[in-house]
Amino acid sequence: MAQEGERVRIYLLRGGKGLEMRLTSLGLNVGSELVVSQHQGGNMVVLRGETRLALGAGMAHKIMVIRQ
Repeated sequence: MAQEGERVRIYLLRGGKGLEMRLTSLGLNVGSELVVSQHQGGNMVVLRGETRLALGAGMAHKIMVIRQ
């Protein structure tokens, strides 16, 4: 799990086609750079550019990232 303030890049989306389509529609594609704004008990708020996205723990755990 990434910590608050960390800059990460998505390298894999784990889950079914439905989840992958949902994340992609939010702009969370493989290769996207994110900044973790808040991290509380598995729930996260991430920044992608000027966009803030809230992710539940289940969805957040299916987004594999590498630190920048």
